[in-house]
Amino acid sequence: MKFLAITLIVHAPHPVTGVRKPTRERFREVVDNALLAEELGFDGFGVGERHERPFLSSSPPVVLSHLAALTSRIRLFTAVTTLSLLDPVRAYEDYATLDHLSGGRLELIVGKGNGSAQRDLFAVTAEDQWERNAESFEVFRRLWREERVTARTRFRPPLRDAEVWPRPLQQPVRVWHGSATSRESVDLAARHGDPLFSANVSNPIGPYAELIRYYRERWAHYGHDPAALAVGAGTAGFCAARTSQEALAAYRPVFEGNLAFQRSLGLDPVFLTLEDFVERSSALIGSPQQIVDKVHRYHAEFGHSVLHLNADASGLTDRQHRDSLALFQSEVAPVLRREIPDPPFAWGPVGAPATPVHSPGPDPGPVSVSVPTPAPAEH
Repeated sequence: MKFLAITLIVHAPHPVTGVRKPTRERFREVVDNALLAEELGFDGFGVGERHERPFLSSSPPVVLSHLAALTSRIRLFTAVTTLSLLDPVRAYEDYATLDHLSGGRLELIVGKGNGSAQRDLFAVTAEDQWERNAESFEVFRRLWREERVTARTRFRPPLRDAEVWPRPLQQPVRVWHGSATSRESVDLAARHGDPLFSANVSNPIGPYAELIRYYRERWAHYGHDPAALAVGAGTAGFCAARTSQEALAAYRPVFEGNLAFQRSLGLDPVFLTLEDFVERSSALIGSPQQIVDKVHRYHAEFGHSVLHLNADASGLTDRQHRDSLALFQSEVAPVLRREIPDPPFAWGPVGAPATPVHSPGPDPGPVSVSVPTPAPAEH
């Protein structure tokens, strides 16, 4: 099993003190946490993309490029690249450049993104967001593989024998599809034989397990090798300590502060007590053995081979956060690495530079943006 530390660069008041740090200091924390993740032996570090309050993660290529210069081993992830909002040509240019600057350590998780404020900012509607996502992904995918691309598109100017530079280092970069609730993104991943990353944060295990089962069904439907399938999953919270009592005591002020913040925004929390949160959510809060057991319980439903933890302290003290991550790497990760298989692909750079592939001369026509009708919900 592989382990990522991921941040969405939330810039909200501290859940316990109510103090919001200056923006510059918040970015400094992200850098420090990436360096800590590499120091402790995490396999990847991810930066989200959001274009609305309370997030500072509107420019992941810039953040990841800075991290690429300061690290040497850890793989660098997006979490997620919101292709429904972006020009795929511009996104390709940014990430192909970053691929070279990182020495081929880039890995992408793509997704539609969410939030009406983000859609309004980019003039994307709830009705066209899925078609935009599919079209952007198709164009992005071809740009990574073909030296020249011709495509008639609906949501950006058409491409005719377009040559986009730089050509990438990894040919192609590995792309995961992030999914929270939608079968559209799951089907897109299965159709192209790409790995799936389940958000697995806001709800109990059921809805996420159902989507992953659907992904496996669609993977088989499209004729892919079952042995090549890979799934990743997130976690709703993290705090490891020597005993469950210590972990609960450390995390309780964080949980109660977050609960109060959700209610202040008029949200209806799913988990009303810390005990319920620990029992029914994907949060990993407890002793090393409790965390190992819980990851195995989720693995029995998901079959996942990659797990992400929150890279931020998220209300814990800096010492609690560092000690918690260090305990995970020393006593939890080694057990899970032995007992749960790695993804079915190499974790190093995906590929070395190769001779560019020229696309056919004739116009291949419009990029396919058909969105399959979701199947009935499983029960």
